[in-house]
Amino acid sequence: MRRVDYDQEQHRHYARGRALTERQRQVWIDAFAAVLPERRPLNGLDVGSGTGRFTPALAEAFGPVVGVDPSVRMREVAQEQSRHPDVRYLAGSAEEMPVPSGSADYALMFLAWHHVQDKPRAARELARVLRPGGRLLLRANFRDHHPRPWWLEHFERGFEIDAGLFQPLHEVIETFTSAGWRVAHFGTVVQPSSGTREEVLQRLRLRTLSFFSQLTPEALEEGFQRLERAVAADPGAPAPEFSDTLLTLERQ
Repeated sequence: MRRVDYDQEQHRHYARGRALTERQRQVWIDAFAAVLPERRPLNGLDVGSGTGRFTPALAEAFGPVVGVDPSVRMREVAQEQSRHPDVRYLAGSAEEMPVPSGSADYALMFLAWHHVQDKPRAARELARVLRPGGRLLLRANFRDHHPRPWWLEHFERGFEIDAGLFQPLHEVIETFTSAGWRVAHFGTVVQPSSGTREEVLQRLRLRTLSFFSQLTPEALEEGFQRLERAVAADPGAPAPEFSDTLLTLERQ
């Protein structure tokens, strides 16, 4: 996988390119609530928080949240977009978080695990910062449980290339169980439509998905040409829903 430098490449457009509708955000908050303790407040970590598309919503739903991200530019965008009193952003990574041991009740990693370079170290660090019984909400793609977004078929070998960015589920589970975690739950969440196909195309053109950084300029151009022709046939059609995986792990 080609590493993405978010300070150089994507921070300007990431918030728009990866925007969630209010309904989508609420569906995810409800899914998180279903696997977290009922008591409030909960102290949370948003690891790989990026531009903060979940961080303020987590604070509203559950309690104070620290967003941790290595990208200076992404944190700046997050702070500009929302100055929630129960949210703060810190420089750090899954392998090294600037928070005390046992200080959080849960951590969210939303489509960030595939960017982690030293995964065993990250699993140990996540265990350090959570209290016993704390939960990690790992919204990740897995090579053997990979979604098939409707637009991906228009890029040559699109599914193969995208799935190749991610580990199979059993490898991820082995990494965490070796670091003292147990699997609490594994399931899928149906993500509501992102709008019309044309609206989705407009966001895809910003190229804020890791998938696009793996393609040659020629493959990108050809894929977008095919996608644009397909969307032009019915631009107002709603983009299809699809199911995403959510792995919940518990610190023992």
